[in-house]
Amino acid sequence: MKSLAYKTSAIDIDTNGRHQPKNNKLKRKEYEKELARLHVELVKLQQWVVAKGLRVCIVFEGRDGAGKGGTIKAITERVSPRIFRVVALPAPTEREKSQMYLQRYVRYLPAAGEIVIFDRSWYNRAGVERVMGFCTDQQAQKFLQAVPLVEKAMVDSGIQLLKYWLEISPEEQTNRLEGRINDGRKLWKLSPMDLKSYSRWYDYSKARDEMFTATDTYFAPWFVANADDKKRLRLNIITHLLSQIRYEEVPREKIKLPKRQKANGYTQPDFPYKYVPERF
Repeated sequence: MKSLAYKTSAIDIDTNGRHQPKNNKLKRKEYEKELARLHVELVKLQQWVVAKGLRVCIVFEGRDGAGKGGTIKAITERVSPRIFRVVALPAPTEREKSQMYLQRYVRYLPAAGEIVIFDRSWYNRAGVERVMGFCTDQQAQKFLQAVPLVEKAMVDSGIQLLKYWLEISPEEQTNRLEGRINDGRKLWKLSPMDLKSYSRWYDYSKARDEMFTATDTYFAPWFVANADDKKRLRLNIITHLLSQIRYEEVPREKIKLPKRQKANGYTQPDFPYKYVPERF
């Protein structure tokens, strides 16, 4: 089944109206106001998921520099990490390489009252592993045949599965990767693999196209988000996420702070505390 978001025209093309003009950036004040409102809704969702024992699994995929990490941070910065769990797996160990491919991911799927977010997922096999030669074409094809069956089993078991692909233009990807090179705060984001994959734009395009064709199903569709504007991306993703899960505000009693106890003879000890210097 072909992706509904993809079949209108090629996502790589920058002339289809999906990309915002460079001078149409969202103002920070407007962005922060809307993000704060959405954070309140995410807390309501969190409480509802816990109260009803829901299981939600969210997959983030996309090109290098598309903003997966920043989007996930925007989702999770005001909610509990015990309920919104982020999974970003390192390279597989030798033992994990000998397992059934999807085996290492199954253990991280949500239990009741959890929302699990995969910062890259089992779809590594359809993307970076395939393009960079870490798996054979035959292994990639077998994965594409098997993964809809696994996802169908997940959905049938009661897991709500959401899959997001963050698409960025080649020009914006270049800007962001160059920015990492020149910013000491972001050097850790630029791995040797990023540099190798940068030159293989169309190999990744072909791999993405085949992945969409094989795995964009009615029970677990792909949702494509324009990632050229980070602020708009985050607001659009959170808004869409909230629209995909039915939730209500869980009733709770009005919170009032209790009275603080009296000192009852307690005095501050004369202890030689080692204070942090106040340089600011």
